[in-house]
Amino acid sequence: MKMQEIREMSKEEKLKKLRELELELIRLRTLVRSGGAVENPGQIRLIRKDIARIKTALNEEGFKV
Repeated sequence: MKMQEIREMSKEEKLKKLRELELELIRLRTLVRSGGAVENPGQIRLIRKDIARIKTALNEEGFKV
């Protein structure tokens, strides 16, 4: 997800996407810790970066996460 796409989202959409990504990250981390294999190991990194981008955009708007 690119920063421009995130900036075009409304605040509610950003918060919804943030919740979805955090839940997906928890699911993937749980899967890895339980000994399972993730289809794409780099996916965890991409999700973490997307979460950071959304939090950055929210912070730029003056919204505390």
